[in-house]
Amino acid sequence: MLNSQQRNDHRWLLLFFVSLAQLMVVLDATIVNIALPSAQADLGFGDSQRQWIVTAYALAFGSLLLLGGRIGDLFGRKRTFIGGLAGFAIASAVGGAAPSFAVLATSRAVQGVAAAMLAPAALSTLVTTFRDPRDRSKAFGIFGSVAVGGGAVGLILGGVLTEYLSWRWCMYVNVVFAAVAAAGALLYMTNERPSERPRIDWTGAALGSLGLFGLVFGLSRAETEGWTSPLTIGPLVAGVVLLALFAAAEARVAGPLLPLRVVADRTRAAAYASVAIAGVAIFGVTLFLTYYLQVVKGFSPVSCGLAFLPMMGGIAISSNLSSIVTLPRFGPRVVITIGMTVNLVSLSILGRLEVGSGYASGVLPALLLLGLGMGMIMAPAINTATAGVQPRDAGVGSALVSTMQQVGGSIGTAVLSTVAASTASGYLSSHPGGAHAAAAAATHGYIVAFWVVAGLFVAGAVMCATVFPSKARIAEIRAAAHTTAPSPENEVMAEMTIEMA
Repeated sequence: MLNSQQRNDHRWLLLFFVSLAQLMVVLDATIVNIALPSAQADLGFGDSQRQWIVTAYALAFGSLLLLGGRIGDLFGRKRTFIGGLAGFAIASAVGGAAPSFAVLATSRAVQGVAAAMLAPAALSTLVTTFRDPRDRSKAFGIFGSVAVGGGAVGLILGGVLTEYLSWRWCMYVNVVFAAVAAAGALLYMTNERPSERPRIDWTGAALGSLGLFGLVFGLSRAETEGWTSPLTIGPLVAGVVLLALFAAAEARVAGPLLPLRVVADRTRAAAYASVAIAGVAIFGVTLFLTYYLQVVKGFSPVSCGLAFLPMMGGIAISSNLSSIVTLPRFGPRVVITIGMTVNLVSLSILGRLEVGSGYASGVLPALLLLGLGMGMIMAPAINTATAGVQPRDAGVGSALVSTMQQVGGSIGTAVLSTVAASTASGYLSSHPGGAHAAAAAATHGYIVAFWVVAGLFVAGAVMCATVFPSKARIAEIRAAAHTTAPSPENEVMAEMTIEMA
């Protein structure tokens, strides 16, 4: 096992393997979207069942992330990381060989459980490894590119594998990713954990996990059952009540699953909210653009995946530029607010799409802007959300980042799918016709969903401009931190000032 100094010497290699694992987790949320029609035809399951191939992963992942983050803090991030990789690889192999819908859906749920252990361990490893401000900015720029762009990578990879091999390779490919990442972890990661292992807050784990499960499950049923159905309302109400009980319990228990000090300051809370907004947008936009390009415009799976390359390039450039140059110079208020505004412009362009719109004139400009805006949001928000988190809370603080992205994406996809479906249905009833009417109705549903996301970016820009402190305010808090007792806001702002020095 490498000691801390040796791990520090290999921290960029460690970043590569951790980012590879994160890529596997993120792309798996979209790679199956491309493979799903082929899997459905092969295994013979119905349209009412296919949503569970996607939802089973999101439910397990989103509802267990907080517990996964705490497990990493308590039992060591290396063991948790490798254990998550092993579970993900095994579940992927079983899913690839699945003879039936039940086996495939179960394997997707197990993938979600493994990802809930893996994702927080990956990010918290970066939090505790990269302490130098300049290196940390570079690392989070790279990691932010992967966290946002992984979904688009999944679309491309899924298209290539499905078209030229088989949908089953969209599952098998995870075994390769996991094996490489595990080899790197064995070589370059140390198993840091507290000297005294505290007890796990099982009450908080149950309340938090079941609460998140209720929200995601209820919203996933809204598209097929309707918003007034008991199968929608019941889980939603239960989820809200359980999460309220979770917050109350965490304020009283000695060793909470989610220490409230992690989210006690407004800056970190705004950063987590920014990650959630980005999650809603990236999941929703890639989903509906995939349908628009394939169903309405007739793109092949490979062509559809390649169409997202400009967005990935924008994310890669913007994430690194934001983390290394603009965040240290201007602070999160300016950078993330501008990112929200750029994405608002992007969604406004997508909101004007028509059946006859061309890719170069209607989609490409929006994707370029979306990539630039996402890079300005995600990497700085992750950096800001994890700045000042105490080492013993690094796992759960990192888990919250993945929780907000995954749950935000799951909730956003469910809500936006319902909006798009109901809008398209209403359009068809008032515009009867043939195939052209169906394409026009689908496109109308997509653009209404895009305008909903645009409204979310308006709210996000207002929030960031008013909640994030200015750089001058950060300096004031840092000065006050030297003369007053530490508080959550003082701790995170002092750490952020060091980051931006």
